[in-house]
Order: sequence, then structure tokens, then C-alpha cells
Amino acid sequence: MRNLFFYGTLRDRPLLEIVMGASGDALDVTPAVLPGYKVSSVAEGPFPMIETGVNEKAMGVLVRGLTPDQIARLDYYEGGFGYDLHQVTLEDGQSGEVYVPQPDLWTGKGPWDLSEWQAEWGALSRHAAVEVMGYMGSRSRDDVARMFPRIRARAAARVNASASVHGAGTLQGQIDVQDRRRVYSKFYALDEMQLSHTRFDGTMSAPLDRAVFVGADAAIVLPYDPLRDRVLLIEQVRMGPLARGDKSCWQLEPIAGAVDPGETPQMAARREASEEAGLTLGALHPVSEVYASPGNSTEFYYIYLGLADLPDSVTGTGGLASEDEDIRSHLMSFDDLMDLVDGMGAANAPLVLVAYWLARHRDGLRLAKAADTPE
Repeated sequence: MRNLFFYGTLRDRPLLEIVMGASGDALDVTPAVLPGYKVSSVAEGPFPMIETGVNEKAMGVLVRGLTPDQIARLDYYEGGFGYDLHQVTLEDGQSGEVYVPQPDLWTGKGPWDLSEWQAEWGALSRHAAVEVMGYMGSRSRDDVARMFPRIRARAAARVNASASVHGAGTLQGQIDVQDRRRVYSKFYALDEMQLSHTRFDGTMSAPLDRAVFVGADAAIVLPYDPLRDRVLLIEQVRMGPLARGDKSCWQLEPIAGAVDPGETPQMAARREASEEAGLTLGALHPVSEVYASPGNSTEFYYIYLGLADLPDSVTGTGGLASEDEDIRSHLMSFDDLMDLVDGMGAANAPLVLVAYWLARHRDGLRLAKAADTPE
């Protein structure tokens, strides 16, 4: 049996229960103080670090009597972030161990506050922890560390889902998930599920075998210049058409990208416009919040039309080298855009959707822009 001192996110009881695989009521947890150490926020992420400090004190909790299996679960979770156990002596003389980051791994940036972290990052971190601990026994902690940016993106999507505004007038029935297995996970994930659900006659369905593609939320924006009455489209190679055997694997589409944890969809749209096309967007007009394919995918789109200055010189190639993006931009008049869409030449669903939204709202956007522009 071993005693561990927790100073950071594992002081959050729900997160601790997920990592430990046990109810908090079964754990021996008491407040504790560790002298000679200080807790700091980390510049590289929404979590804390601990390091030695003269005349410093780290506030936390001591969890006593942990079993080898519980220590193994903690090592799996903490080890993926580069934290290792060190022996320490607490202020009251009790001995214990604490997870300390490897030297020079993270950059401290001032005090860290548990309540602030719980309010901003708690729900996301708990969802992420469920996925992380689900890999124990099948993937190494180093594998999970490499996957963690995508794990956090999927966790952020679950947080966003709790604030969805659609669904009025639909059945609010029961869904009983008997089994859910992750059969693939890397950039995306694939889950196989067995479930039953309420039928419209009030009975429960028989057990159903289903599969779902698990992705992150995405922000999608079509830049539009109301003075020049034209849009900017981007072109890049796409895996969907390639895997389907389409003769056209390079697709015309709006600017798009995943909503990163900690940013709003609007922030993501502006960031992606800068990264993919070098654009600074003006006003963003919400077009739709929709599932890409609700029958088999969690992918959820926040679609916008973004006002922008689009002179002839704005086109070129772009994208992030770190993400192996190779993107070419195109200018297209509104009339040519509608000819493309009406003629079935656009195979990208968000592009078609935002084009028809623009057709409906174009006159008002152009009048408003003209009124704002001095003669």
C-alpha cells in the first residue's frame, strides 16, 4: 500500500474516480501540505506542474493505502504527460509520493487555481480521461500521448454537444447502450455499439448493432466580398473521394478545420482563414450548426459566411507545413458560384449549403456594405 500526494487536476473528485476506476467514497483522501514545493500553471496546456521552491508550500490532498493496481492506473494516466513519482515528506511528517514532471518538460507561468480549471477545463478533461483510461491494456502510454491532441478534440466535441440548440419537437426517449467498443483510433476513431432505444409506440427496440465514426467538431467559413461580389474557395486533395474511387480527388470547398479545445467555433473559423488562405475576416454570419452525417458520424459543423476583402492578389497557395497541408485558393464571382452549385459541380455539402444561404442574404449584405463604404 502506498500514499500519494495530489496537487493538481486529480484533486477533482470525478476525474480521480475515472482514473482510479473506483468511487471516491472508497478512497482515503485528506487535505495535506507539501513544503518546499510550489504549484504553477503550464504555458503549454491547461494543467499544472509542481517544482521545488524555497519557502514555498504546495496545497493538495493525500490519498492513502493505494493498491498496486491503482498505482498502475495512475502511472498510465500521468506517465503519458511525462510525470514520474518522487518520494516526499509532508508538512505533518507523513511520507508519500508525488508526480513531478520531467526536467525542462513544461514552462511554468504563475499560480494555478483548481476552481478556475474545473470551470473552464474540468468537463473536457473528464471526457478525455475516459478515453485515455479505455486504452489501458491495449495501447502504451506513449501511444496515448501521441494521440492526445485528437483525444482532447473529441472530448471538446462532447462538451460542445451539451450546448446544442437543435432538437425541438423530437422524441426525447431512452437509449440503453449495452456495449461500446473502440475498434480503431488514431486521427479519427471508430466505435462499435450495441443498443436499444425507445420506439415511437413507446416500446423498447430489440438490441441493435451499430457503428459510429467519432471525429472532432469543425468550423467552416466561406469568405465573401460584398463589394466585389465574389467568394474565395480553397482546393486540396481529399481522402473521401479517393477512397470512393472518384475521378476528382482535389475538391473545391470553403475554408474548414477542427475546433481546438479551448476555442470557440468563431475563433477556429478566423484561425483557419489565416492559416489556409492568409485572410483576416470581418463579420461572421452564422449559417448553420449541423451534423455531417448523423446516421453514422459524430462530426458536427459550425458553418459561417465571413466578410472579407478579396482583391485579385489574394489567391495563392497556403496551409500549415506542420499539418502537411497543400492548399490552393480560388476567387469566384457569385454568379459563377451559383452556376457551379446549380450545375452539380460542387461535391462539398457545406459549400452548397452556404452558397444557397448567400443567395438568400446577398442583397442585404451588399446594401449594408455599400452603406458603410464612403464614396
